[in-house]
Amino acid sequence: MKMLNSLEEIKNFIKENRLSFIYFSSNSCSVCHVLLPKIEELLKSYPKIQLGKVEIDNVTMAAGEFFVFTLPCVLMFADEKEIIREARFISVMELEEKVDKYYNLLI
Repeated sequence: MKMLNSLEEIKNFIKENRLSFIYFSSNSCSVCHVLLPKIEELLKSYPKIQLGKVEIDNVTMAAGEFFVFTLPCVLMFADEKEIIREARFISVMELEEKVDKYYNLLI
């Protein structure tokens, strides 16, 4: 997982990786801290997906740029296009179904 500490880093991460998955969280969000290890475990099955993490407290401009209104928020991009968006109440099982579907279509 790569920490993304600026808007420029986030945009470059999306541009440089064909499949990118960005996890938006906050230091004060306890749900965010519990969900992250589950997301990391899920993505182990998809080695071509690169995971990036954004602490929204440190990169507040990212909330406006990516329309992140609630946390946690996950965005997945394929060839710089957003293909998955989940926020607030995230079902890991439903997320895995979506990731698997796109992964198998694109790889």
